[in-house]
Amino acid sequence: MAVKTEKELSETQRSHWLKALAAIELRNFGYAISLLQGILKLEPEFLTGRQLLRRTEVTKQKAAKKSFFNVSTAPIAVMKAQREMKKHPKRAVEMIEEVLEDEPYHRQANFVLKEAAVAAGWPEIGVFALRTLLEDNPHDVKVLHQLGRLHHDIGQNEAEVEVYNRINASMTTGGWTQAESYRDLIKDKEVAISLEQQSRMQLAGESLDRQIAETYALHQAQPENVDLVRRLGALNEQKNEIEAATAWYQYAVDLTKGTDAGLARKVSDLRMKLFEREIAAHEKFLSTHGTDDELYAKKSEELRLARKRRAEILIDDARQRAERNPTDLQLRFELGAQLVNARHFREALPELQRARQNPNARLKAMNLLGRCYRELGMLDLAAKQLEDAAGEILSMDAMKKEIVYNLGLVYERMSEREKSLHCMKQIYEADYGYKDVAVRVESSYEQKIE
Repeated sequence: MAVKTEKELSETQRSHWLKALAAIELRNFGYAISLLQGILKLEPEFLTGRQLLRRTEVTKQKAAKKSFFNVSTAPIAVMKAQREMKKHPKRAVEMIEEVLEDEPYHRQANFVLKEAAVAAGWPEIGVFALRTLLEDNPHDVKVLHQLGRLHHDIGQNEAEVEVYNRINASMTTGGWTQAESYRDLIKDKEVAISLEQQSRMQLAGESLDRQIAETYALHQAQPENVDLVRRLGALNEQKNEIEAATAWYQYAVDLTKGTDAGLARKVSDLRMKLFEREIAAHEKFLSTHGTDDELYAKKSEELRLARKRRAEILIDDARQRAERNPTDLQLRFELGAQLVNARHFREALPELQRARQNPNARLKAMNLLGRCYRELGMLDLAAKQLEDAAGEILSMDAMKKEIVYNLGLVYERMSEREKSLHCMKQIYEADYGYKDVAVRVESSYEQKIE
């Protein structure tokens, strides 16, 4: 999960975020919770927001007077979320949040949140759900085991070791002394030894090469052991051998028959890392060499091809996710957006048209549809799409600015100069520094003076 930060929120969402912070300061917890839930429905990957939401819910719960007559409806709501999770894990996450508003430490609800978040491709939220339970009971061995496995699945080896050491400490203090160390708690003892060695040192140079050699020897004896293959991927990544790491993680994906979303995402991320590295190298060369350099044309072409391959991988990844969840309109939007970025405007049309049915993606989809129609020369359709989208937004927020700007460009191509200028003036009045609207608006007055 690409965890989103406050900086990635829209202007409206950031405004609500600041209002939530102020409400918490005033101990207006109900209002703060409402604001935070609204943000998370639009940006579910905003982990800091989810963490603050839970802190607020816990504080509110502790401050509330307990009543012996309240009957919890959580079990029924949790069952509904479990059923929803099979088809719509993202919707299940929203449903569970409604349970956690009143019972933030509800055990089964947090377990379902973890499962739904992982299924939705948000493992960090799964980690957060389990750690929430550990706040309530730090020695819950079942939760610790699940947390250790989840850290393992997403390649967070140091965190995994820390969790298994906590399990060992919990078992020892509880009188379960038969487990001599966390090694005894992990099914594959060889993997446990390897993790222990990594936790003791920051592997580099010969130590890292030795670990790779030892793990590879174990792998040759157990070629179907996914943990060893995953470990080889992690070690090669630590060594910055990205191509080798990608190959090992892909092997792990093949062994699990593509059922591990975390592994598939890791392969995709590493491939992107390779392309980003290649693209950065080409861009650096072109920025430091002139067009008269004998390699300039060759590097320019290599840069173009690298960008194209990166776009193709992003499209392929988005298409696979959409195919696995054909009714998820958010995934349809993401696929359409990637197709637009790659300038495959005609292919993007059906994806974005379907995505309009998703309230959370509707305006973004309409904006991109307007762009597609414009690029395809269908200017009347582009204008209608953008006019409808602009009409659905009351305030001149970031989304409306982009839509109105694009509408202005369409009018410009339609030779509707006054309409185009009117669009730019709307933005100018709200945000002088937005793109080139200041130049466009001010130059129009200069022409009248002449």
